[in-house]
Amino acid sequence: MGYAKVRSVALHGVAGEVIVVEADVAPGLPSLVVSGLPDAALSEARDRVRAAVHNSGAHWPQARITVNLLPAHVRKHGSGFDAAVAIAVLAAGADLPIARLMNTVILGELGLDGTVRPVRGVLPAVLAASRAGYRFALVPLGNISEARLVPDIDVRATDSLGRIIGYLHETENLLDPVAEPLPPQAPALDLADVLGQERGRRAIELAAAGRHHVAMFGPPGAGKTMLAARLPGVLPPLNDQEAIEVTALHSVAGALMPGSGLIRRAPLQAPHHTASVASLVGGGSGLAKPGAISLAHNGVLFLDECAEFASGALEALRQPLEEGEVRLRRAQGETVYPARTQLVLAANPCPCAKPGGKHMCECPSIVRRRYQARLSGPLMDRVDLQVDLDPVRSAALVATEPVEPTAVVAGRVLRARAAAIERWGPHAASNGEVPGTLLRHHRFRLPRPVVRPLTDAMDRGRLSARGFDRAIRVAWTVADLEGRERPDVGDVREALELRSRTAR
Repeated sequence: MGYAKVRSVALHGVAGEVIVVEADVAPGLPSLVVSGLPDAALSEARDRVRAAVHNSGAHWPQARITVNLLPAHVRKHGSGFDAAVAIAVLAAGADLPIARLMNTVILGELGLDGTVRPVRGVLPAVLAASRAGYRFALVPLGNISEARLVPDIDVRATDSLGRIIGYLHETENLLDPVAEPLPPQAPALDLADVLGQERGRRAIELAAAGRHHVAMFGPPGAGKTMLAARLPGVLPPLNDQEAIEVTALHSVAGALMPGSGLIRRAPLQAPHHTASVASLVGGGSGLAKPGAISLAHNGVLFLDECAEFASGALEALRQPLEEGEVRLRRAQGETVYPARTQLVLAANPCPCAKPGGKHMCECPSIVRRRYQARLSGPLMDRVDLQVDLDPVRSAALVATEPVEPTAVVAGRVLRARAAAIERWGPHAASNGEVPGTLLRHHRFRLPRPVVRPLTDAMDRGRLSARGFDRAIRVAWTVADLEGRERPDVGDVREALELRSRTAR
C-alpha cells in the first residue's frame, strides 16, 4: 500500500499540458476512483486497465485505489492516459520500481490483452513535453515515427504493458526501431496541364504570391478544379514551424498516415458541398475536433460548386478567414485551432451550366441572380481575386506552344514572397496578411493618383473599406511579381479589375 506518480500529457486543441498521474492505494473495499475531470473514455479506463494488468501477468491490488490527474481543474480527454494509470497503480500497490521513468512522459491506450495501442495527437503531446523540459517519452510502437519528429527529446516505444513492467524490473528493453526511409512524395500536379486559361493561371499565381483568396466562375470544363488542385504545388514549401503546426493538426484529427514525416507541402482540403458546419470549421461532442479549414492551415481550402454549400456553412468561414483561427466554445470550455488558409471558391455561373458559357445559358435572369446570391456579399468581400473563366477554345487544345510549368511559376512566387518578407519584416509574411494600418503608414502609403481607381470605385459604392485595403494588397503582389519596388496605377487597376470580375 502506498503512493506513486508518473506523467502523461493532455491536449487542448493542438496545445499540450503535462499531467501528473498519481495513484494512492489504501486498505478498504476493492475499488478504483478516477478524479481530475476525466471524460467518459477516461472514466471507462477502470475495467480496461484492470484487465490489461491481469493479462500482462501482473498483480492488481485488491484495495481501495484512487487515481488523480493533476492539475485537477484541467479537463482530460481520451484513452491516452491508460498506460500511465496502469504504471502508477502498480507502483503504488505492487511495489513496481519506477525510478527509470523519472523525467519521462507516458502515452498509450491499453487493450484488454495488455497491448499498448496508438493514440491520436502524439506529435503535439511529445512537443509539449519537450517544451516543458522533459527528456524522455514512452509512446506506442505505432506512434514512434510521429513522435520522433520532435527534436531534443529521446523517444522509446513499447508494444505491451508487460514490456514496460519488464523494463522497470530491468529484465526487458524498450523498443528502439531503426527509422525506415520515408516513402517518396507524389509529385505535385503541374500547371502545364492547364491549357487556354491565362486569366485563371494569372489569378492562381497572384494568389500564391500574396496569400490571397480567389474565386473562379465558369462553365463546366473551364479548368476551375484543375487550377485549384495545382495551387499547392505553386506555394512555397512549408518551413519547420509551419510543417510542425500542420502535422500536429493532422495528428490530432487522426489523419496522419503511419510512418509519414513532417508535411512539407501545403495541404489541400476539398470537402464535398454537402459538408456540415462542424466538418468545415470543427466541432463534435466533447472535445471539438479540427475541421477542414484547420486541416488546410498553411495550405488551401477548396470549395468546389461553392454555390451548392449550405449558406450557414459558408457564413461560418467568415470569422476564421479574417482572424486566422477557429475558436470552438463548448460547455466544457474553449478549443482553439489555427486556420490560416487560402480559400479557393469555384462555381458555375448558373444552374444550367451550359458548356458554352453564359452565351448559351437557358436560365431566366431571376434564376441566375438567385443562384449567384447564394454567395453572400460579406463573404465575397473577403475574396481578393474574383475571375470569370471563359470556355476553353479548341485552338488551345491542339496548340503546340509550350505552357509554363509549375516550377517556373513557383520560382516567381518564391521571389515575390521574399520581396514581401523583406519589405514588411516582422509585421507580415505575405502581402495578403499586411495590417491596414501598415498599408497607410507614410513609408508604404501609395500616392493619391495611384489609388485613384480605388477611391472612385469606393465613392460610387462599388468597393467597401475592406475591399479598398485588399485591392491595395493585391497591387503590392502584382508589383512584386513584376520586380518593381512599389505598385503603379496599372497595378492598382489590375487589382480592382480582378476583384470586380471585369478583367479580360
